[in-house]
Order: sequence, then C-alpha cells, then structure tokens
Amino acid sequence: IKRIKRELAYQGRILNIYRDYMSLPNGHTAVWDYVEHKGAAAVVAVANDGKILMVRQYRNALERYTLELPAGAVNEVGEPKEVCAARELEEETGYRAESLEWLINVNTTVAFCNEFIGIYLAEKLIPSKQHLDEDEFLNVEAHELDELVQMILDGRITDGKTIAALLAYKVKRGR
Repeated sequence: IKRIKRELAYQGRILNIYRDYMSLPNGHTAVWDYVEHKGAAAVVAVANDGKILMVRQYRNALERYTLELPAGAVNEVGEPKEVCAARELEEETGYRAESLEWLINVNTTVAFCNEFIGIYLAEKLIPSKQHLDEDEFLNVEAHELDELVQMILDGRITDGKTIAALLAYKVKRGR
C-alpha cells in the first residue's frame, strides 16, 4: 500500500484533515480520510489521600459531559509531552506535581488519525492555581481507583485515553 497524493481538506487549530489517495495491492486506488493531530498529554494525578483527580466537562462531539483525566494538546508540534502534561495538570486541576513519571503512550484512533498521547503519573501534588482557557468549563473530582475501574466496566467512563491510563496505573500499582 502506497500513498499517491495527499490533499488538505480542512485546516484547524489542533488538527488538519486530509484526503489520501492510496494505491492498493490489487491495483485499485482508494481515497482514505486522514486526520493529523499535533499531539497531546494526559495525567493520572494521584492526590495525597490516594484518590485520582478527574475532570468532568462537556464534550460537543458526544453531546454530553464526560469524566476524564486532565489532558490537553501540545502548544506546538515537538513540545515535550511531559511539559504539556505538567501544564495541563496545573491549568485544569490547580495542582502541580513534585515529579511526573511516564506511564503509557496511546494512539487514540489508529484507523484514520495519528493522535499520540503521552500519559504521565503525577504524585506528591502541590496546591497551585487553576488556569482554565476561556472556553473551558470543567469540574475537578477525586475518585478511588476501584470506583473508576467500575465506571469503566459499566460504561460510565468511555474516553479511550482515560481507560488505558487508569488500567495501566492499576496494573503498575499491582492491584
């Protein structure tokens, strides 16, 4: 399989959408959608009491509120994911971390998008100040890990990065 041509169909703030013209092994040509994303980071933020900080926010694509890890896009292509993770933790939750440890990487939608999210573990949280973007409205909640896993299993948490990160954290913690 080989790309013959790529045409920009839409240019956005955090993503671009392309039409890729692909030469297939059977001799046919196919047109595939490709979504180019500049990358993101997310954080499993563990408070001093062991609870995990989560954010509840409205997601337009789903037309509902979701419960997710603090996360956000890199400011520019090439920005280290750890820098993005630290910034998003403070912006969304009002906490900084004494240290960040890499936990897992996630490609969110491999069929048509290159979005790559670096996920970090933040412990020893230090109170700071929340700095939400002007179009960002969210509530911070603290939950036990077992409660969050149950929310995954019964369908209340459906966000892929959050599911992958929480289950990776659970395995890492040996629970």
